[in-house]
Amino acid sequence: MKRLFDIVVALLGMIVTSPLLLLIFVMQKLSSSGPALFKQERIGMGGKSFYIYKFRTMIVNTEEDGVPQLAEANDERLTAFGKFLRSHHLDEMPQLWNVLKGDMSFVGYRPERKYFIEQITAVRPDYTRLYAIRPGVTSLATIYNGYTYTLDKMIRRLDMDLEYLEHHTVVDDVKILTKTFAYVLFGKKF
Repeated sequence: MKRLFDIVVALLGMIVTSPLLLLIFVMQKLSSSGPALFKQERIGMGGKSFYIYKFRTMIVNTEEDGVPQLAEANDERLTAFGKFLRSHHLDEMPQLWNVLKGDMSFVGYRPERKYFIEQITAVRPDYTRLYAIRPGVTSLATIYNGYTYTLDKMIRRLDMDLEYLEHHTVVDDVKILTKTFAYVLFGKKF
């Protein structure tokens, strides 16, 4: 039932938001050099890797040395338009494609990069329990913990995600989606 909901809502979302997606794509191309879309390898359900898609918010080649870096609260690598997209979570809109493909669900834990998962599991091996479900575009941790730019915030997010894993219901998913949508619609920072 959850997968069917994801497919229907992702398709409808892509259709309804297509003018906004196109506008953001064009604005991104006009505001900075480089690709408008960004893809990054993440680990999802079953511990399998997939590419997550976002609108690019940072300058190109921010990790030229090959060492993954967490985004910071006021990251100097953000472009002006990217800062706007990120502050309103509009950079996440291409993940509708990830939901449609089945890599992600609308609600679930936020997928992480292998490099950071290794740091988390060194402290909390129970992180791998999350692989039982699809990662999500949003979660309680997204709403109440915000962007995770420290290991401590990653651990707080993990606690919230494990709580979701143990006790989630369709009603919980609807509440999380409604709250996320309202926050994005009304410009609330989270």
